[in-house]
Amino acid sequence: MDRNQELFDRARRIIPGGVNSPVRAFRAVGGTPRFVQRAQGPFFWDAEGRRYIDYIGSWGPMILGHGHPAVVEAVQQAVQDGFSFGAPTEREIELAEAIATVMPGLEMVRLVSSGTEAAMSAIRLARGATGRSKLVKFEGCYHGHADSLLVKAGSGLATFGNPTSAGVPAEVVQHTLVLEYNNLAQLEEAFALHGPDIACLMIEPIAGNMNFVRAGTDFMRRCRELCTQHGALLVFDEVMTGFRVGLGGAQAHYAQQIPGFRPDLTVLGKVIGGGMPLAAFGGPRAVMEQLAPLGPVYQAGTLSGNPVATACGLATLREIGKPGFYESLAAKTRGLVEQLAGAARQAGVPFSADSEGGMFGFFLLPQLPRNYAEVMKTDGARFNRLFHGLLERGVYIAPALYEAGFVSAAHGEAEIAETVAAAQAVFAAL
Repeated sequence: MDRNQELFDRARRIIPGGVNSPVRAFRAVGGTPRFVQRAQGPFFWDAEGRRYIDYIGSWGPMILGHGHPAVVEAVQQAVQDGFSFGAPTEREIELAEAIATVMPGLEMVRLVSSGTEAAMSAIRLARGATGRSKLVKFEGCYHGHADSLLVKAGSGLATFGNPTSAGVPAEVVQHTLVLEYNNLAQLEEAFALHGPDIACLMIEPIAGNMNFVRAGTDFMRRCRELCTQHGALLVFDEVMTGFRVGLGGAQAHYAQQIPGFRPDLTVLGKVIGGGMPLAAFGGPRAVMEQLAPLGPVYQAGTLSGNPVATACGLATLREIGKPGFYESLAAKTRGLVEQLAGAARQAGVPFSADSEGGMFGFFLLPQLPRNYAEVMKTDGARFNRLFHGLLERGVYIAPALYEAGFVSAAHGEAEIAETVAAAQAVFAAL
């Protein structure tokens, strides 16, 4: 029997679904998950010793590739000094300073251990700082698995959302309003109906959990204007995009198009930990000082600012801050999606793709979708055949139609050429 199958069978006896995060189970695409034994550069090897070109990169943080020497050295040194102290360290300050240096809106930063924790805490802070309860989010945007965020759209703008997970009481999501991404009319109406009660609007500026969908510039401009007008906080969830699409995150891209643009709060994760469990949220001093121990909004974490994780994150940020890093990363990512589009076009397969920095997405659709409903028009069965065809040829993309992909600095021309050749073969069969 295949070793991956043996491990999956064993895992399912002791771990729900055999995995510790649902998408890993391959339920969306079918088949047996690959159990990773080791990784290096742009590759990982499964339990059978098969090599794959890795385009998920631990869902984003491995921007340097696996096992970068400078990062490994920093982590090894940190481990020598101690795993965890439950007391402050200098590296926590250094990491917070490094983040704030390239994201001007973050005057203060609080470190936590996961993106879910960071998003949940940012919402609590927004509610505490404004004295309001209501939250606006967008269908197709994922901000972690906190109860108030596991919600789908209600029956209309006068009503609030419905839970999308068992175990979430309806009263928990009664203050969450879910709108269609990039829908200006809904955005305007929501603030007209509920403006005085809205604590914050939370948005992924590039939604990475409905594959790769950008918020339009006009839409983002209006989000900023309406939040300012009604006294709500604009919260950017940059867990995926932060330090992935550019050194200043997605907010830096919008600032180039919208003079003076910046969010009120920013949620970060993934790259800032370099592969270790680490996340953060930050914003203006006046808002962040509402957090305990200075203010009335409670938030805490025993492992927050873990010394090994901060060492990993700092080493990663030093490397990606070097001149020319993002220009090179963006060029190879664009090259990948352009060549994939060309291969699909040659085979007569509907295909559209987009990228920013080292983040990309593609759809088996003739045009890029602008919201979740349009994403759902993708041919899921055809995507599953594409996924397995690439997997059989040693190319590992996300095992779900609705997830973005990631290129690392370790991916070179040879890996991209191998990927495109594999795609050409699969497209021909589609």
